[in-house]
Amino acid sequence: MNKKERTTEILKRMDEHYGTDLVCYLEHEDPWQLLIATILSAQCTDARVNMVTPELFRRYPTPKDLGEAKLADVEEVIHSVGFYHNKAKNIIACSRKLWEEYGGTVPHEIELLTELPGVGRKTANVIRGNIFHEPSIVVDTHVGRISRRLGLTKETEPVKVEYALMKELPKDHWILWNLQGIALGREICKAPTPNCSECFLKDICRGCGKKVK
Repeated sequence: MNKKERTTEILKRMDEHYGTDLVCYLEHEDPWQLLIATILSAQCTDARVNMVTPELFRRYPTPKDLGEAKLADVEEVIHSVGFYHNKAKNIIACSRKLWEEYGGTVPHEIELLTELPGVGRKTANVIRGNIFHEPSIVVDTHVGRISRRLGLTKETEPVKVEYALMKELPKDHWILWNLQGIALGREICKAPTPNCSECFLKDICRGCGKKVK
């Protein structure tokens, strides 16, 4: 099969195996809560973040409240998520800017989102995809690894991977690719050693049996 046919087959099998429901595993009640939870999720599991955010949002229920919080107090609440000092500074500064410049409303434009403290393209695309339903590709370590092993891109920098996948995948699978890629990366295509013998894509995977980071 040619490249386009192969990509179509990969997507078909991913849909069959993982489904096509758009699920966000970070618990939230509004866009601001998801934004803060996503910042906290960097190099941390969603499950751990979900253990921390109920108390965080109980103490600081609005962007204004968190934006005015003391650094040490926020650190105390989120210390278990890792890199808590920088994350605390970022979520306070992010919330303050949201309140002062946007009245507490989370903007949907990626240019404005990435101007917020602690928000890069990955976090911005999580918000755009889950809140505003804008077709967006979120590239984390799983998605990058899966995409390279399957031969969808050779790029290693997240932004370059994002743009490569935007060309390779149809828009209706941009958000799905992140969800399915994370699932595949956790379940089968693990780092550093994938379980190729168990994979439903092994016969069309370019990296099957190879060391592809």
